[in-house]
Amino acid sequence: MTFLAMNILLAIGWCALWGSFTLIDLLGGFVFGFAGLWFARRLVGRDEDQRYFRALPQAIVLLVYFLKELVKSCLLVARDCIARRPQLHPAIVRMPIDHKSDLEIFLLANLITLTPGTLTLDVAPDKSFLVIHSIYAADPDALVADLKSGMEHRVREVFR
Repeated sequence: MTFLAMNILLAIGWCALWGSFTLIDLLGGFVFGFAGLWFARRLVGRDEDQRYFRALPQAIVLLVYFLKELVKSCLLVARDCIARRPQLHPAIVRMPIDHKSDLEIFLLANLITLTPGTLTLDVAPDKSFLVIHSIYAADPDALVADLKSGMEHRVREVFR
């Protein structure tokens, strides 16, 4: 059984003990279950299963970063929708990627597409770059550097 499945079962057990299946109780049970599994990690799983304890916090960091970027992009697009003279500089750029796993490329491309103002158009056949359209690409090199140091770096940390 994986650590994630055990953690979910512990969260459900926590809610059953409290007699309340609210979101707060589930989250609390998940946090306490994660802590308990972390303390018992040497007894419960093999060494290759230990990446759960690094990947879950990194996934939370990625989620928080994505939500911050989502809000920022929504505000920029909304500002330009109502502005008399929008500050749009559309361009299509090629972003080299370090990922080779299909799941990592899929996640990165979809996170970029879900952010308002950007759209992943294509993935190179050899998986060496993404083709991205952005309406805020006054400096294409800065856009690529921002995506690589932000979104791509955090996706890589989850799967490292």
